[in-house]
Parts: sequence; C-alpha cells; structure tokens
Amino acid sequence: IFFILMSVVGMLEGMQIAFFAVAKYTPEERGNSKFQKMTCQLLFKGDGKNLPGFMIGRQLMVVSCMFFIARVTSVSIPEGGSNIFDVPDGVQEFFNTGLLGALITTIVASIAWQLVASAFPLAFLANPITYIFLRICL
Repeated sequence: IFFILMSVVGMLEGMQIAFFAVAKYTPEERGNSKFQKMTCQLLFKGDGKNLPGFMIGRQLMVVSCMFFIARVTSVSIPEGGSNIFDVPDGVQEFFNTGLLGALITTIVASIAWQLVASAFPLAFLANPITYIFLRICL
C-alpha cells in the first residue's frame, strides 16, 4: 500500500505541474490523443474554472495520502527495546520522529514526479490515470 500511495501522490503532484504547463498552450497544441483531449476539455471547461477546483481536490487527496504514508513510515520503538538494524539510540530516535519517511516521500513522491511532468506535460495528459484522478479531484 505504501508504493500505491506514493504513486498516487506522485501522479497528483505531476498533474499539477503538467496542467499549469499545458494551460499556456493553445488548444491545438494540447495534443491529439483521446485522453489528452478528454483531460483538456474537462480541465478547461467553463473558462478554466475546473483548474482551481482540481487544485483543491488534489490538495485534499495529497494530504490524505500523506497521513497514511506517515503512519506507515513511522516507527516507534519503546525505550529499552531493541533498535531497528541495531543502530545507536540517537539514530533510532531520529527514526522514531518520522522525518525519514517525510524526506523519502518528499523526494520520491513529489519532486521526482514534478520534474518528469515539467519535462513531458503532454505525456502526463495522455495517461488515462490522469483523467481518472482529475475526475476524482473535481
């Protein structure tokens, strides 16, 4: 479930970047595949009012996923218990804070997907999962 949630967060983060990049394109430049057209029609329908709506829905989904990911990546070893991987107590206290999970989530689930989306925004629009997540967020 950890990898699924990380992928969901990544897709949503990438979609945000791709949608803002594509907003600058003319309708003719927004691609010609079925899902590119469907996504753009839904996103920019009604003078583009669905884009802010998507942003709100996206944020709610990302926050929900982050709470689940934080719970999965948090470790709590009681004092006196054996440490994970036999690390020193100071390192184990760092693991217990959950910051390691937050760091991994930020890099893997957010930044990496955003970089890909900024380089290939039309490829994100051609993905059927993008259209499905857009519908869910709206």
